[in-house]
Amino acid sequence: MPTMKYLAGYPEDIKAQVQQLIRQDKLGELLRNKYPAAHDIRTDSALYDYVLDLKSRFLRNAAAINKIEYDSRIKVLQHALGLHSAISRVQGNRLKASREIRIASLFKEAPPEFLRMIVVHELAHLKEPQHNKAFYQLCLHMEPDYHQYEFDLRLYLTQIELNGN
Repeated sequence: MPTMKYLAGYPEDIKAQVQQLIRQDKLGELLRNKYPAAHDIRTDSALYDYVLDLKSRFLRNAAAINKIEYDSRIKVLQHALGLHSAISRVQGNRLKASREIRIASLFKEAPPEFLRMIVVHELAHLKEPQHNKAFYQLCLHMEPDYHQYEFDLRLYLTQIELNGN
């Protein structure tokens, strides 16, 4: 049985239901039925446009993002789904800030709902650096089904860890 590391914070009854699906070999089927297609945002350029469109709709006054890309160095199974970074550099007598969003390359092939959830999460960090109540309220403002997609994404990662697909 898997360690259920992606579901560590969930109640035992939820984890038991997931383990039952795994034992019955139905988790992958459930996910394929619920999310039958992958998105078509495959290039860094398309991802850049997608993220900026969401930002312009929900976070017009947030800081500009200098770089948005898929990153093959992000190892989802060990680290994160995406990264946001704010880098400050001194250039002469000025302080220059640069913001970046990087999404794990694994999500080039994911359902569109999962990509949206990750992008919403990273965009929310532009306004709220911590995972607090205001952060999750902002995520819900941008994506009303945020929590469901996050849970299903955790199931998706569990399935990948088990079977590689």
